[in-house]
Amino acid sequence: FRLKDPWVTSQVTVADLFSHRSGLPDHAGDLLEDLGHDRAYILSHLRYEPLTPFRASYAYTNFGLTAAAQAVADEKGVPWEKLAADTLYKPAGMNSTSSRFEDYAKAANRARGHVRTGDGTWRPEFLRNPDAQSPAGGVSSTARDMATWLRLQLADGKLDGRQIIDAEALQRTHWPESVARPPNAPAGRTGFYGLGWNVSYDDQGRLRLSHTGAFAQGAHTNVTMLPGEQLGIVVLTNTSPVGVADAVALDFFDIAQTGEISRDWIPLVDALYQQEADASRSKTDYARPPADATPAKDSDTYAGTYESDYYGRARVVADDGALTLELGPKPQTYRLTHYDGDTFSFRTAGENAVGLTGVTFTPDGKSFTVEYLNTEGLGTFTRTGATPR
Repeated sequence: FRLKDPWVTSQVTVADLFSHRSGLPDHAGDLLEDLGHDRAYILSHLRYEPLTPFRASYAYTNFGLTAAAQAVADEKGVPWEKLAADTLYKPAGMNSTSSRFEDYAKAANRARGHVRTGDGTWRPEFLRNPDAQSPAGGVSSTARDMATWLRLQLADGKLDGRQIIDAEALQRTHWPESVARPPNAPAGRTGFYGLGWNVSYDDQGRLRLSHTGAFAQGAHTNVTMLPGEQLGIVVLTNTSPVGVADAVALDFFDIAQTGEISRDWIPLVDALYQQEADASRSKTDYARPPADATPAKDSDTYAGTYESDYYGRARVVADDGALTLELGPKPQTYRLTHYDGDTFSFRTAGENAVGLTGVTFTPDGKSFTVEYLNTEGLGTFTRTGATPR
């Protein structure tokens, strides 16, 4: 495990990575997971990611947190998944909880993730294996087990008279570490991030701990606690995020505070998720090529094997004039559709899919750039071997 700056590599701690202040960009490594790379590959390639100022900037990174958890497991000499079971799940009696996908997959009674289809219905189209980022988002559990976990959190690590987790260590995770959301108005409130928690303070000055988690391929959860009131809720849903899990938690605390729901939270929260989705989409409408589009070169001009230090090997295959792009270690295959000149498009897939994205080749055929893989400037693949003429 290394980061781009050797000094940061030498200084970064587990706490830095758990509070997302290492300087890694937002969701660094997630696209590698989408392409099928395993945990070892992803963690070893975070060194290519550009860094923002160390301990002075916040960006949520699943694989930053995973790197920290893996470091702890390595020091203990056991896999993270076993460490989580031995130190928490088993002692707490959380017998339906696991950090291994295979345990979820073989469970007779399990929820399948649902996504909204084009006709507005919800269907279980995907079965997502999150093992690569298991410490950050790979736990499967039940409402009953999560209620047990809530009780443990609210009782300073104690459960039925037994100290499962050291109280001082657990309290440490609830402290503010990073400024995650600076106030956007003079009367606004700062949002913090602790060691795996959103940390904030309500109108009465009470500590409020929360976290939401989601997979676009069909899961959305929310946990919110007021430790001072010994009150908490976990909401689990088997759909891609539409705001329901967050709205249920907000309703719950409205009722606990005043006896009634203060507003209809679903449209507000759903709009935030929709805003995030819209922001990730390309500003170019690749479904509508320009009327005066320049023809592409002969398909053999683009065919060949390419390499990226970050994403690994890619191939462009020409077959009867049609082009196919192969990405990832498996590999994954995408049909390229001509857009304009040396630019093509394909429909993205996976957890971080953004619809249609562009693939632009250089005129000399020596390299190409995939738009949605290039957010941090890492999406260019360079030809290996001879260049076609």
